Amino acid sequence: MASGEEDDPIIQEIDVYLAKSLVDKLYLFQYPVRPSSMTYDDVTHLSAKIKPKQQKVELEMAINTLSPNYCRSKGEQIALNVDGTASEDSNTYSVKMMDKQTFTSIQSTTNTSRYAAAIFRQGELHVTPLQGILQMRPSFSYLDKADSKHREREAANEGGDSSQDEAEEDVKAVTVRFSRPESEQARQRRIQSYDFLQKKHAEEPWVHLHYHSINDGRSDHERQYLYCQSMGVLTSSFPCFCRAVEKPAGPSNVLSMAQLRTLPLGDQVKTLMKNVKVMPFANLMGLLTPGTDSTAVLRCIQQVALLVQGNWVVKSDVLYPKNSCSPHSGVPAEVLCRGRDFVMWRFTHERSVMRKEIAGIIKLPPEDVKDFLEHMAVPRINRGWEFLLPSDSDFIRKHPDVAQRQQMLWLGIQSKLEKVFNFSKEDLAPKKDQPRGVVVGEQRLKAARERARQNPPSVQKDLRAPPQGQAGDCVSTGTGVRVKEEPVSDAEDEPMDTSSASEVGLRN
Repeated sequence: MASGEEDDPIIQEIDVYLAKSLVDKLYLFQYPVRPSSMTYDDVTHLSAKIKPKQQKVELEMAINTLSPNYCRSKGEQIALNVDGTASEDSNTYSVKMMDKQTFTSIQSTTNTSRYAAAIFRQGELHVTPLQGILQMRPSFSYLDKADSKHREREAANEGGDSSQDEAEEDVKAVTVRFSRPESEQARQRRIQSYDFLQKKHAEEPWVHLHYHSINDGRSDHERQYLYCQSMGVLTSSFPCFCRAVEKPAGPSNVLSMAQLRTLPLGDQVKTLMKNVKVMPFANLMGLLTPGTDSTAVLRCIQQVALLVQGNWVVKSDVLYPKNSCSPHSGVPAEVLCRGRDFVMWRFTHERSVMRKEIAGIIKLPPEDVKDFLEHMAVPRINRGWEFLLPSDSDFIRKHPDVAQRQQMLWLGIQSKLEKVFNFSKEDLAPKKDQPRGVVVGEQRLKAARERARQNPPSVQKDLRAPPQGQAGDCVSTGTGVRVKEEPVSDAEDEPMDTSSASEVGLRN
């Protein structure tokens, strides 16, 4: 160890300061569709607005219509499709040409506690925690507006043609309906619906902002807040901030086993389950430090995972902590947890589930439903989504007390899910396979004899009728029985027809 330290000496010590002036206001903007060498610093920003609660930002930037790379005819066509020929104040493009574009943000990550902006000056490192990390992408909402205008014009043309033939509109009866009082269960379902969440997001007002370019004096003034203002207080306060966000879950794609094993046992199990999602108990023991007590591991894993088909699946509230939301749709963590719990519960009863059926019950966006399934299942052709791992009957046999306790937990979860999603276990029971309509061998002959016994006159009449087909043809008896006629031979050793039942032509 001593020789290693000698080979890697400390060459410099840097003082680190925690700047708090912009701690709740600093955002990092990323432009993933633009190379880093082509910034928007010199592009004219026409407007900017933000929804602080959702961390949603929109920027309007001017397009250089005088550039040789700009297609003027295409820009005029887009403006015509979007705004039409009328000149109105509400037009998207006031100059009858596409002269601007809008950028809309999406959250890169919901947990920014491990990210900060740092600036180095005169041997000091000043760090400011980030409030949010947003990816700015071009918005194509103007295409939706163009489609809407096109539909309106078509509807107006059709309405004008029909009005010439009609003297007046038909009188229509109006039915007045009174809504009954909403039950608590119905109210909960309405609040959890995707449409309700989208409506709530739309209700948050936009806060309009003033954009200052990178070389503006106000921008230079704001950049001074990236430095710690209380220079007399060194970063003795910095560890306090670290303690507030210490023991992170770790990156979602890489785990350092050396660092992992320095954590307490409970945090090791939680971190592993959060990254792996589904794991047999034997595999979990193999990832922990050799000699770890299995009883202690069992106590820890039951706090962060649930037993599904003998395997451990991470709990939903571990993946979606309180006050977080979906990175795809913005659905709150509480709603996501209920939907994912339903998927886990289904896998406690079946090996495979259908994504369409799941989505129809939990009423969540398809991206979130797909995330749930990818956590614990794999898609199979014509079989939906199959549970990721085979059932671990060995664990259930070795730990019946744990399996029984988990079964009781699932019964409690099931009762809650039935109230939330308004279903019963019987509604989701798999349908029994219907008897096949094709029978073979003796069953065919037995069915034919039974039909003949039930209606003998008709069969005898059909049998007395002279054969009209050639040898080997099938003759219908009128009772649903087809009799295959064989050629008559004088030879004593005429072989018996040994064709299969399907070739004989008997069918029910």
